[in-house]
Amino acid sequence: MRQIIALGGGGFSMEPDNPLLDSYILKQANKTNPKICFIPTASGDAENYITNFYNFFNEQSCQPSHLSLFRPPTRDLETFILEKDIIYVGGGNTKNLLALWKEWGLDRILRKAWDQGIVLAGISAGSICWFEEGVTDSFGDKLEPLTCLGFLQGSNCPHYDGELDRRPTYQNLVRSKQIQSGIATDDGVALHYIEQELTKIVSSRPLAKAYRVSIDNDVIETELQTEYLG
Repeated sequence: MRQIIALGGGGFSMEPDNPLLDSYILKQANKTNPKICFIPTASGDAENYITNFYNFFNEQSCQPSHLSLFRPPTRDLETFILEKDIIYVGGGNTKNLLALWKEWGLDRILRKAWDQGIVLAGISAGSICWFEEGVTDSFGDKLEPLTCLGFLQGSNCPHYDGELDRRPTYQNLVRSKQIQSGIATDDGVALHYIEQELTKIVSSRPLAKAYRVSIDNDVIETELQTEYLG
């Protein structure tokens, strides 16, 4: 069974005192002590980000590790990845993430991991990277569409309620057909895909939601059923 859990915002990095989303991710491995690997490429392997990951997951029933492409733990990245149960991708610059992954062959390895049933998860850049397209601020001063890995169909926009420009920009991009229709997520919301099907939407915040954004003459925003985990 192939699973992807895409967080629009939240988790250990944004909600260090709210474990709901990260606990949900751990449960999806269906193991008592899953091996979870953090990939912080999009942040340039920011040390504080890696530290925050270990601060949270060292307190959980799991075996945390991380993969740095700047200080690789091994030459055999494929074996390193494929022995894990969960891959958790951090936020940051999605364009740089995709470029480095391609250069190191990590895009191919992660596809293999997904095909083998390893749970793929991630927040922000680590959410949109799995889709065909995403809305990103990777280029600097404004939000733009970006072609991503294409494991999941359609487009994705995180931080839908967390950043002022996200909602109008995503809708304008869909309206002008610069980006295809897709799913937008508020901070604190995670999309749970099994294969290509969005099977469940969960949140760590009572009022946080996900939305399907499509076009039929004009943009249609449809609120999706979201389960609060608290």
